[in-house]
Amino acid sequence: MKADVYADHAVTGLEGPLLFLQRTVDVGLNEAVEIEDREAKVRLGRIAAIDDKSLTVEVLESTSGLGVEDTRVRFLGEPLTFAVGPEMLGRIFDGVGRVIDNGPPVPAETALRIDGFSINPAERERPTDFIETGISTIDIMNSLVRGQKLPIFSGAGLPHDQLAIQIAHQAHLRNDAEKTAHSDAFAMVFVAIGVPYDSAELFRSAMEASGALEHTLLFLNLASDSSTQRLLCPRYALTAAEYLAFEQGKHVLVVMTDMTNYCEALREVSASHGEIPSRKGFPGYMYSDLATLYERAGSIKGVSGSLTQLPILTMPSDDITHPIPDLTGYITEGQIVLDRELDRAGIYPPVKVLPCLSRLMKDGTGEGFTHKDHPDLANQLYAAYARAVHVRVLASVVGRDGLTETDRLFLDFGDRFEREFINQQGERSLRAGMEIGWKLLGTLPTSQLIRLNDRQIKEYIERDAEEKAGVWPQPRRHRHGPLFSS
Repeated sequence: MKADVYADHAVTGLEGPLLFLQRTVDVGLNEAVEIEDREAKVRLGRIAAIDDKSLTVEVLESTSGLGVEDTRVRFLGEPLTFAVGPEMLGRIFDGVGRVIDNGPPVPAETALRIDGFSINPAERERPTDFIETGISTIDIMNSLVRGQKLPIFSGAGLPHDQLAIQIAHQAHLRNDAEKTAHSDAFAMVFVAIGVPYDSAELFRSAMEASGALEHTLLFLNLASDSSTQRLLCPRYALTAAEYLAFEQGKHVLVVMTDMTNYCEALREVSASHGEIPSRKGFPGYMYSDLATLYERAGSIKGVSGSLTQLPILTMPSDDITHPIPDLTGYITEGQIVLDRELDRAGIYPPVKVLPCLSRLMKDGTGEGFTHKDHPDLANQLYAAYARAVHVRVLASVVGRDGLTETDRLFLDFGDRFEREFINQQGERSLRAGMEIGWKLLGTLPTSQLIRLNDRQIKEYIERDAEEKAGVWPQPRRHRHGPLFSS
């Protein structure tokens, strides 16, 4: 490790979170530095840009008190690292991996670079099985497969924070459902990026009260923290997640909220560097920068653990074509979309089912799993709800009386699907959610259930009707009378 100290005149300028220096030593990009002010207070930083004559250092803390005349910089000769160990679970960290729960330092087993390590594509294991979140619109309609990255697209004022806390409390391994969410094989990393102080306290108190903190690492980056620190917060968190997944063999779920704050910080720092902006002022490299975060999810051959990501972002003006959700959608394997109209109608969680997608769902459900009819149920529910939404548009023109009898059944199905399936209070198991789905499909004519086979209709739809009636099936009747007259 080097310990070169710049003379006072080496610092040439200070602009926002950036410190500019003359280049007098041979250093590398992203190298860690320590910045000392006139009162000997030390701040952490990293080298963000280099040319022949100058250096640019990103200060990872407040620059208050720093001056051009009396600031010294010491180069550490290595990139930023995070000291990790098996006793990290249950601890709370700030955006640069420092303990902030008033407890002792974490016993470190090793120190890992926060930029992670590249996973050889040939060594990636195909994701299988899924993590049960207790949310039916995710578990049944868009299953979160281990090793997947599945973002949640939300909007300002929508209850994504509440949903994030609920998922953090309820999530568990599907094969471990008989046990609790605190299984030794499962761990959570919850990352709050650029959140207000009251939201950070809400996350902290909710985790502690629910007991979820016992198997969770909590990273809290406040809105008042440096924008450069905001860029490193998810990297410190993902480094801890990689250690738990690939060194400790755990199945780790990383919930990151709000990635929009991360992207806004990226735009701010990019503007401070004087870089040429791209769409809506964001840097042109935002796609590759987000990829360095999202692509750290996955499973590796020969390693028992996995790293799954559930990033949450708020779409500016609810615009799904905005660069942040647009680029995120290109990198990730699907999306969960929250809807403002459902939220206004009192539906929680307000998941807009039709634009949602989990591209890896087929790899974690179906044949070879306990609930082999799960994919067909999801497909039929999706098709029926899509038909119901279409009928709503038609009904707004011709009225309910102008619809056919079958269309009115679909119209009623759509309302019940939102009230009974999408809407849920508290945790709902996969089996309970599937039972509600079969029950709702039972309100439709079997001739319309074209995505189900005869066995599924007989086993789930007709059986449910028989149990509800309490008798054996009666002779089939026409609308205007019995099939056979006496």
